[in-house]
Amino acid sequence: MRLSCRPLGLTLIATLLATGTGAATAQEATITPPAAMVLENVPPVRAALAAQVARYNEFKPTSYAGWHPTRLEMIVSRRHQNTPQLFRVAKPGAPLELLTDYPEPVRGAQYEPKNGRYYVFSRDSGGNEVFRAYRREVGAKGGDALPVTPDNRRVQDTAWAYTSNKLLYVTVPVGRQGSNDKIESTISIADPSQPEQARVLAQLPGGGWGGFAFSHDDKQLVYSEYVSANESYLWLMDVASGKSRRITEKNGNETVSYGSAVFSHDGKGLYTTTDRGSEFARLTYIDLATGAHTVLTPDINWDIDAMDLSHDGKLLAFVANEDGSSVLRIMRTSDRKLVAQPKLPVGVIGRIEWHRDSRHLALTLSSARSPSDVYSFDAKTGEVTRWTKHEKMDVDMERFVEPSLVRWNSFDNRSISGFVYRAPADKFPGKRPVVINIHGGPEGQSTPGFMGRNNYYTDVMGLTVIYPNVRGSTGYGKTFLKLDNGKLREDSVKDLGALLDWIATQPDMDASRVAVVGGSYGGYMTLAVSTMYADRIAAAIDIVGISNFVTFLERTESYRRDLRRVEYGDERDPEMRKWMEATAPANNAAKIKKPLFVVQGKNDPRVPWQEADQIVATVKKNGTPVWYMTANDEGHGFGKKANADYLFYAGIDFFNTYLLK
Repeated sequence: MRLSCRPLGLTLIATLLATGTGAATAQEATITPPAAMVLENVPPVRAALAAQVARYNEFKPTSYAGWHPTRLEMIVSRRHQNTPQLFRVAKPGAPLELLTDYPEPVRGAQYEPKNGRYYVFSRDSGGNEVFRAYRREVGAKGGDALPVTPDNRRVQDTAWAYTSNKLLYVTVPVGRQGSNDKIESTISIADPSQPEQARVLAQLPGGGWGGFAFSHDDKQLVYSEYVSANESYLWLMDVASGKSRRITEKNGNETVSYGSAVFSHDGKGLYTTTDRGSEFARLTYIDLATGAHTVLTPDINWDIDAMDLSHDGKLLAFVANEDGSSVLRIMRTSDRKLVAQPKLPVGVIGRIEWHRDSRHLALTLSSARSPSDVYSFDAKTGEVTRWTKHEKMDVDMERFVEPSLVRWNSFDNRSISGFVYRAPADKFPGKRPVVINIHGGPEGQSTPGFMGRNNYYTDVMGLTVIYPNVRGSTGYGKTFLKLDNGKLREDSVKDLGALLDWIATQPDMDASRVAVVGGSYGGYMTLAVSTMYADRIAAAIDIVGISNFVTFLERTESYRRDLRRVEYGDERDPEMRKWMEATAPANNAAKIKKPLFVVQGKNDPRVPWQEADQIVATVKKNGTPVWYMTANDEGHGFGKKANADYLFYAGIDFFNTYLLK
């Protein structure tokens, strides 16, 4: 069992448009910005506009967090007022019982694995991602949870022992921006009821260690060394001594990636995913005595995104990413035969986990017409049960448009794909304006899940929304994944140039009214498109984006700097630095001629606020319209509803002013 200490990712990119007549006039009532928000050139938000689009503001995706070990009940995460919090669900369809109520988001939690007497969760402060683990007793009334891990260190990963009720956690130092000092990851183990007695198992160089899992006798650990999206290794550690050994080869013949691994029930082998000898990550068994790899899914030519082994070791559940859609399968370990493919709605599956009864599998599922909800699969009866259901809203989600998968050829004749959400042609005839929404990562993938607020685009405004998967995206093989590394970076931007060509050939799309939107790496892509294709777009919104890879690498938190250098290049190398400076959007901002909206969290540890400041300052000098929104209580994206709502409304006015005129 594992407690995730990673955020769910950038959700606010979907909060940008609606109809109206532009910025507020002096006679119109306006709404007050959140207290922590700093605005520059952003017009006041009209109260009438906020009221008009409010019904698209209330989606509450629900995610699975953890099973109770002895009862068939679970913890889930759902927004409560301003932030995601934890809830208990006593049985399928039962009312959600609020467990946490903090001003900061709480998304991950796990029960103590023997009796479920308490649960452990993590949270940060102001979006700084300095995650700390806390313990709360079941049924506790009032009072704060008790910290389990040290203050001022970021928890990277956690894992529960099977029988001892010990919690392993991995921490790294923080606040080391601008430092090139080498860092270490500290591996500790503790009884969460007595955290002060924690024992340090090992200290490992760098910040790329994770995926820790115990053997069933609690004597060994398996974990991964992450070097890049294309390169990682599996290690074993003796819990008593803390001694480790690498069990997957490191040679120059093939760069291989391994996913998180789990021990077989008898401890003689490991189940993992790996692209060893393949373009795609396949489910694989590794014999620990011989090192032999046995591929368990040779006929599935797609990445296996997730897998979990039942507590008795008899069933493997795994999810295949088939062109962006998720397919769940169940395999019997005794003969490695598929025994079930649960009948689920078409969509995107999040985390999966077996209950300790080895019968019930929990999963999170979203689709184009449903925010994520929690389901379970009964391996004995084959029944799929829905545990949570979204509250009734004033919008009919069954009417939301389904996406279509499209492909276009790029500059080198490589096929690139994306998902297009079109408004009904009978309601919105003719050529429609287009919004290109670019995912982050860059090792990410846009999938045909729920658009949230973006449904307003198609449902009310009649806009076309395109989610491209340019080269460097996951899900299309390891060769495709490496095609944007280092000095190949701008080839992925050219994929968007080819998309603009494709849009111009579509009879239902208006190539003269195209906007680009992106967050994080997608923010860099937005800025790069704004410099390379300035005459072919109408406007752009950059959310926590990189404006110069040199300054980004010098300022990003030290625990992630070396991991990012593998992807983007090492800014300390003179030739690479010269190339980065020459291609940086901040150094090419004179080419940005179309209006730009920049959004930034002041506490962002990944893409520090200076990346936004420098692009805003440079674009302003050119006389190009630029709006700037900063939230002093946010980090890498807006996790608080009040901030995300205000961004939504401001984005409406931005596009009404510059895209829809």
